Amino acid sequence: MSTFDPNLPSTGEAGAPRESDAHSLSVGANGPLLLHDVNLVEKLARFDRERIPERSPHAKGSGAFGELRVTEDVSKYTKAKLFQKGAKTPMLARFSTVAGELGSPDTWRDVRGFALKFYTEEGNYDIVGNNTPIFFLRDPMKFPDFIHSQKRLPDSGLRDATMQWDFWTLSPESAHQVAYLMGPRGLPKTWRHMNGYSSHTYMWVNEAGEKSWVKYHFHTQQGVEYLSNEEATRIAGEDADAHRKDLFDAIKNGEFPKWDVSVQIMPYEDAKTYRFNPFDLTKTWSKKDYPLIRVGEFELNQNPVNHFAQIEQAAFSPSNLVPGIGFSPDKMLLGRVFSYPDAQRNRLGTNYNQLPVNRPVNDVNTYSKEGAMEFFHSGDAPVYAPNSFGRAYQDEQGPVDNGWESDGEMVRAAYTLHAEDDDFGQAGTLVREVFSDEEREEFVKTVAGTLDSVVEPVLSRVFEYWKRVDQEIGERIEKAAKAKTGADEVPGSIQ
Repeated sequence: MSTFDPNLPSTGEAGAPRESDAHSLSVGANGPLLLHDVNLVEKLARFDRERIPERSPHAKGSGAFGELRVTEDVSKYTKAKLFQKGAKTPMLARFSTVAGELGSPDTWRDVRGFALKFYTEEGNYDIVGNNTPIFFLRDPMKFPDFIHSQKRLPDSGLRDATMQWDFWTLSPESAHQVAYLMGPRGLPKTWRHMNGYSSHTYMWVNEAGEKSWVKYHFHTQQGVEYLSNEEATRIAGEDADAHRKDLFDAIKNGEFPKWDVSVQIMPYEDAKTYRFNPFDLTKTWSKKDYPLIRVGEFELNQNPVNHFAQIEQAAFSPSNLVPGIGFSPDKMLLGRVFSYPDAQRNRLGTNYNQLPVNRPVNDVNTYSKEGAMEFFHSGDAPVYAPNSFGRAYQDEQGPVDNGWESDGEMVRAAYTLHAEDDDFGQAGTLVREVFSDEEREEFVKTVAGTLDSVVEPVLSRVFEYWKRVDQEIGERIEKAAKAKTGADEVPGSIQ
């Protein structure tokens, strides 16, 4: 029998009190995160080792190989060779759900992963995004807790709506993404009929050293199509692998799916005063402020010949960059830069980058050595740097061309708010101005339909959460939820 006391203060695994379960340690409120944030590293590293061998989130998925073709000149923004006009780069795409396990249905309502690996002559470049332009959180300290809330209860092993809504309503920054999730994008018809996004903000650097901020957009040429709740439920029972089958069969039949590749570019200095924090992963940039700039397209035209070797063992990470591209002060991105390769080392082994699907096409000279399953090695060359025996090493000092300035004391803090930053504003715009009348009606039904088993005090917070997004929508959700049980009894409440 467990003797766990839930009223104990939050501690680390060695028993010392945790300073925060919500905010990572950064240099100033908007500065980079710090590796010596023991709380963050422990939380992410421990989370990365929860599941063996499947991925923790994004476990269920599949993908295909293809080619990126750049048709436009964007050299004024980046010197990255894969984005120069006329460049053609082999690539791998993997699509997935987030919360479901390896055997879960493809058509459960969920955000869809949209991960791309480009095998460039300068090294592998990975963009690890979703089919939504934003995410639930803005600080990686909360990411393991978010995933836990979407997974399963510790006693019954069942997924639980109260747990999900409890986390969402206590984390109001989630409202924008939950609105996307409960809207049509939560049920794409197929992977071929959905858009993808980098979600994160990255940096582009041109040959002159000029810096810009960039967001990637991948718009399907097949047209955006969705499933209804009823269709998704039916397909989940009839064919749990419907999306995997659709992609494989389409490519097998020569119906190669394509996506337009575009970017939004923000001048470097604009980020300091833009009306929304451009590095907040819960926010979008207005296309009126920063219009889409076409780059080219990618096509998927080759199925895997061995799903396990080429898809399950594929390892994507936003830490894989090439010259001309850098990170941004996006705290979620900086957290993922550590967490993703760390999770792959646990899932696939120390030398996962030596697997054929992950190995770069250019030659590698790394001082990493040994570890389980090492295949490619440096022979009897020196295994240390610096050395006097001819093996090349780098010892450059000074500013990096893809960095940004930051100055401040070390703090645990939320981002500094910009002029129009709040948690509910963009979610309200999505519901009121982007959704059609039909989509809003379906949205209300979808949200209300998730509340049957949600208990108090969480249920009342759900109603308030949506009223803060949009008063009318919140009232309609509350009315629909109560109507399902009749009279004024609130569904799921403790009487």
